[in-house]
Amino acid sequence: MTSVSLAPDRVRRAVRTLFAVQFVSMGAMEMSGPFWPVHLASYDPPGWLFGVAGTAVYVGPMLGVALTGSFWGRVGDRFGHRLMMIRALLGLALTQLALAFAGDVWSILALRFLQGACAGYIAPAQAYGVGIESPAARTRLFAHLQVSTNVGSVVGAVAGGVILDHAAFFWINAAAAAICAACAAAVALLLPDMPPPATATANAPEPPAPADRPAAGSRLPAPVLALLGVMGLLLAARMVTQAPFSLYVTSVLGAGTGVTGLCYAMLALGFVIAAPAWARHFEGMTRAATLRRMTWVAAGCTGLMAVAGLTASVTVFAAVYLAWGVLLGATTPVLTALVSRATDGARQGRLLGVAQSTAQGASMAGVALGAGLGQTVGFEHTYFFVAAAYAAGAAALWTTARDRHR
Repeated sequence: MTSVSLAPDRVRRAVRTLFAVQFVSMGAMEMSGPFWPVHLASYDPPGWLFGVAGTAVYVGPMLGVALTGSFWGRVGDRFGHRLMMIRALLGLALTQLALAFAGDVWSILALRFLQGACAGYIAPAQAYGVGIESPAARTRLFAHLQVSTNVGSVVGAVAGGVILDHAAFFWINAAAAAICAACAAAVALLLPDMPPPATATANAPEPPAPADRPAAGSRLPAPVLALLGVMGLLLAARMVTQAPFSLYVTSVLGAGTGVTGLCYAMLALGFVIAAPAWARHFEGMTRAATLRRMTWVAAGCTGLMAVAGLTASVTVFAAVYLAWGVLLGATTPVLTALVSRATDGARQGRLLGVAQSTAQGASMAGVALGAGLGQTVGFEHTYFFVAAAYAAGAAALWTTARDRHR
């Protein structure tokens, strides 16, 4: 499905609206993101429960998306991705409102999982964009959607801190609920309704299965599986640093909390600066040529992570994070575009749902691996493990690019 059914000016307006909704809704969700441990501590849970909840409150939504992404994608392929965007935003609004009134730790954890299972906004937004945008601009579309997500996350975290300085945590969730509801209304009113392609299946979608395993007769082709595997490996490598990051910067490099936050922000800044340029660079390039150049990107990440693990300078470390963000701008958006190009319009929802599930599963694996390594071999060695993971990713990319049967 392409943009031929919409006039070019309507396509441009719709794409701009898509980016704006992505920015605002992701910002709303990230208002509470950095502050969940503080809120959980206010319930004075036992030490073991606080330790479990501090991880589960972030992993829960990822798990929910991972288990249901393909299912909601198939529903979107049948009934339209605009409807799935509205459903996801309303799911976010309702669960955020319920979280505002949650009275104990277990309720919060259950609602966070339900939030991921009922929401899953990113995949239908990508599939809708693919349906209205020209195929030549697909890589740029994914890059700008991810830029909107990253900028929204940074702005949302700052806004949440401002709210928490002046009001109770209740108002962060209540405000996020109102914003997500407004975004759902904006999608319903401002985005044209694009019917699903005529070739979409007329059968009801199957319920989600564990690990998102495709049903018999609907297995993903080998090239797609290879791309998803590489994307998952690169995302897991990125997320290994998530849990030990603040401890590493404060303990190993001796930086204060303000500098720690600045170093972390460098990653998002590099991504935002570079992702659109990478998208233009890879546009129109063949799959094999793209993967060969992506090999060098992963190799660059390997070198940067080695420098991060060796340096004792906060300035060098911050520069490494900026450069790492620049290289990350060429990873997930470009690989997602390759995955999208591997199938027809009738299955975009399912395929991008599987890609989103893969991303969430890989992120959970990376977070768990980083936490486990920190407990066993020490978080001071974190970046050498990340370098090794990126080296494996570079090897996988090179092998996939050379395989003529994929």
